[in-house]
Amino acid sequence: MAWNFAEELNQWGPQSPRAAARGLAHAYCKHVARSHYENFTVVSFLLPRRLVLHFHAVYAYCRWADDLADETGGGAESLLLLDWWRNELLACYGGSPRHPVMIAIRETIQRFAIPPELFLNLLVAFEQDQRVKRYDTFVQLIGYCRNSANPVGRLVLYLFECFDERRAALADEVCTGLQLANFWQDVARDFAIGRVYLPAEDRARFGYTDDDLNARRFTPAFRDLMKFEVERTKGYFDRGEELLRLLPREARIDVDLFIAGGRAVLRSIERIGFDVWTTRPKVGKLQKMKLLARAVWKRML
Repeated sequence: MAWNFAEELNQWGPQSPRAAARGLAHAYCKHVARSHYENFTVVSFLLPRRLVLHFHAVYAYCRWADDLADETGGGAESLLLLDWWRNELLACYGGSPRHPVMIAIRETIQRFAIPPELFLNLLVAFEQDQRVKRYDTFVQLIGYCRNSANPVGRLVLYLFECFDERRAALADEVCTGLQLANFWQDVARDFAIGRVYLPAEDRARFGYTDDDLNARRFTPAFRDLMKFEVERTKGYFDRGEELLRLLPREARIDVDLFIAGGRAVLRSIERIGFDVWTTRPKVGKLQKMKLLARAVWKRML
């Protein structure tokens, strides 16, 4: 069934008259996970079966938070709904949550002793999106990534029961790289909703003016700017790849796929000559299958 967030919010939003039963909660998270297309499958068929329902729950939490921020009109209304979502999460740690996602994720939290900060930091990023539309410096953008992307990698480490500070730092490199790759892939889409993630200092460095930006001009300066951002982002994947050898074997293939997927997005930007205004770079199904086959082969070896 196609995902219609307005209908989901009407059924399971703050005014919902009932709490979900446990069985329905897990079935609902599975429905959320399977109703969305992503660059790469969120819950790979190669995941250990014992972890699948937990990955479904984490994904459903992130999906709902994202849609509360982006599919509810933005501004004050979105901030109110995100605050409701925060209170539902806190009820998982000391209360009685009602939303099916929260009922499911409470089991995950208890099973893996996940601290609330990882989930809460994601909400900080979604709230920031309502207040901050442009970034002056790359340092500010990386600060945003610490909340918007890095908690996800740390959650994965908790689910595979291998969290420590060294692995967490490397997971941050991977997740920041994925977030940046998504920004460069979606320059046009983000601009259409009033968001600019290309830092002002970088645009100034390459001579890409605000007038050029507002006119969505593809110029030599823009090409050089995007090439610079792509090359810088590659460094995050190069540094983060060290994480693979520190992971349990069963975790490596999915993390390897995410790294390969991020790099594939960057290559697709290069293939279109960095003109992301005209064409949104994509990773096709054949490319995805090749990446999956490569990851499986590496695991066998």
